Amino acid sequence: GVLIAFLSYIGSFWQPINNLSNFYNSLINAAAYIERVFETLDEKPSVMDDPEATTLPPISGQVEFDHVSFAYEKDHEILRHVNFIAQPGETIALVGPTGAGKTTIINLISRFYDVTGGKVLIDGVDVRDVTLRSLRSQMGVMLQDSFIFSGTIIDNIRYSRLDATDEEVIVAAKAVCAHDFISKMEKGYYTQVNERGTRLSVGERQLISFARALLASPTILILDEATASIDTETEILVQQGLEKLLTDRTSFIIAHRLSTIKHADRIMYIDGGGIVEAGTHDELMQKQGAYYRLYLAQYQFLEAI
Repeated sequence: GVLIAFLSYIGSFWQPINNLSNFYNSLINAAAYIERVFETLDEKPSVMDDPEATTLPPISGQVEFDHVSFAYEKDHEILRHVNFIAQPGETIALVGPTGAGKTTIINLISRFYDVTGGKVLIDGVDVRDVTLRSLRSQMGVMLQDSFIFSGTIIDNIRYSRLDATDEEVIVAAKAVCAHDFISKMEKGYYTQVNERGTRLSVGERQLISFARALLASPTILILDEATASIDTETEILVQQGLEKLLTDRTSFIIAHRLSTIKHADRIMYIDGGGIVEAGTHDELMQKQGAYYRLYLAQYQFLEAI
């Protein structure tokens, strides 16, 4: 009995010490995380407003690359003397091999980076001469992974314009073909969804992001592989929503699935640091160049499946 009591006291004696040790370990880990957080917060952005930058007025959507060159690393240019003009309301599709510079082009339009040579002009104004807020507030960017926040569906759509009414949200959802599947959910637009939208399919998340983008009504819209993860069955519905989203706004689309960009006003094949060829789908197919070979390769791959 004495031995059992002794062992019991030993356990009671060591338990607080173990708790203190575990707390110390948690504290050290938390300190390391906090240090990383503050390092990120203290990091100075590489792109900042010029001291004399002005506010960009409402734009019509013309985008011009004037002999644009860019390099992430010195002596390794990704783009070399790229020239093109996208007229207001025009849909431009960018295709080409991985690493050719497609995403770099759209990053320069949004001024996530500054060019190393030449100019990027919006309505004739150099993007470096205007404030970042006034520039990016007139643009919409959609990526492959559409983020869904924890909350209701209507709040997720309204996130792009917080002062939008319920009616405006519903009109946007109807326009991009999202209304039908939302209405079928247990509480419709007020259905709760988890963070990242785990209870929604990929296609449903994309349609919600389309509605969100349409509600914001950006003059320039950028889609970077926004339809890459959608299955073929959902593609028709998403394509209808995409057509509405692209109407009356300058749009840049990066897509490996060429069926989604066949109706673009202009398709530019990017490779080797520049524009290899450009034209409509039919024009490029007739030329039987790089785009023609890419299209045939993708078509044959789908046939083999």
